[in-house]
Amino acid sequence: MISSLKGKKVIITGAGSGIGKAIARKFAEAGALIAVCDISEETAQMTAKEIEIIGAKAIPYKIDAGNFTEVNEIVEKIVQDFGTIEILVNNAGITKDTLLIRMKEEDFDRVIQVNLKGTFNFTRACARYMLKERWGRIINIASVIGEMGNIGQANYAAAKAGIIGFTKSVAKELASRNITVNALAPGFIKTPMTENLPENVVQEYLKLIPLGREGTADDIANLCLFIASDEASYITGQVIRIDGGMLIA
Repeated sequence: MISSLKGKKVIITGAGSGIGKAIARKFAEAGALIAVCDISEETAQMTAKEIEIIGAKAIPYKIDAGNFTEVNEIVEKIVQDFGTIEILVNNAGITKDTLLIRMKEEDFDRVIQVNLKGTFNFTRACARYMLKERWGRIINIASVIGEMGNIGQANYAAAKAGIIGFTKSVAKELASRNITVNALAPGFIKTPMTENLPENVVQEYLKLIPLGREGTADDIANLCLFIASDEASYITGQVIRIDGGMLIA
């Protein structure tokens, strides 16, 4: 049985929908206090309200994860509201898919800014509080695409591969203060981002998955909860795939 997160102060980015929302609910059910961060004020508020309905505490914050100044200001505000930060889940991410020769500079830059720089922004801002506490959990949501690449996703693959390298480096820097840093690498997960894919594309993905099905946001949230728990205290610097066997290497 996974230990409780009762009273733990948690930031989850991209928590307004999809995987981030599922993680926020799962952590709230385990007793954590949740800072629901999302670029959409409306969806952040909706997630926070759903968490409050189950009897837990959540506060919504509108934030562009890719904006360095905004992130530092929001993290300071969250610390004022919660007292400190003990767990960070870097989940905020976007896609702007197209073939390389058609990819606009702004499409490459924005994906890197949100997915990769956003991870840097929040990690840097939160690390100093975790260092004071001499305890922390940082969980970065990467992707199997960052390991295997994918046609039409050069920007996304580059960002997620960057998160993997970032995770390993920061894990080494923070380990002496009892702060673990890990990356989860989801495969094909059913979220609002994938629901609009054509059926033939979905079927092609399913052919690559030995378990023969899409993953769910709850699959990711369950693993995320374990990595945040005391039971995972000896795991750091790892990239843990949760992909139904999509990438076995």
